[in-house]
Amino acid sequence: MVRPSGRSTRDEIHWAASQLFRERGFARTSVRDIAALAETNPALVIRHFGTKELLFLETMHLSLDDEPLLDVPLESFGERFVEVLLSTEDDIKGVYLALVRGSNEPNIAARLDEVHHTAFVAPVRARLSGPDADLRARLAAAVVGGLLYALWVVGDTHLAADHRELVVRYGALLQEILTPHG
Repeated sequence: MVRPSGRSTRDEIHWAASQLFRERGFARTSVRDIAALAETNPALVIRHFGTKELLFLETMHLSLDDEPLLDVPLESFGERFVEVLLSTEDDIKGVYLALVRGSNEPNIAARLDEVHHTAFVAPVRARLSGPDADLRARLAAAVVGGLLYALWVVGDTHLAADHRELVVRYGALLQEILTPHG
């Protein structure tokens, strides 16, 4: 069935779930809420996606556009990465928070691990060389994860107060891990 919006019922459910999971997280979003926003029957949500968890896993994907990150020399990567991350935060933030908040579920925790690896560790690792390249990529991911935690989970407004200062300082910290000078 094609709806007045031009999207199929399945597409409407997918869209509604994506919106609600980003806003509320996994636990605070019910199948009934998704169905109501999609203007459909809750039974159709289950029919199309199986379970709420499977729907969550299908809708919550995080990827970064590699192009803005790869078009700079590695020596400029730290600051550039923090700038790109913070300038595209709405979509990234919603998915990140939904994954973190739902990570007590084993399959969602596995998705969070997958996102951690595919969205950050692997692309950064591909840019590095040397025997400790994998360790540096993982350390960089941990540093970025700490920033996201402080800004988006804790909501540290003092840290977020000066955007440019945050980009410069955190970028330098990330850069030192990626291209150590010692």
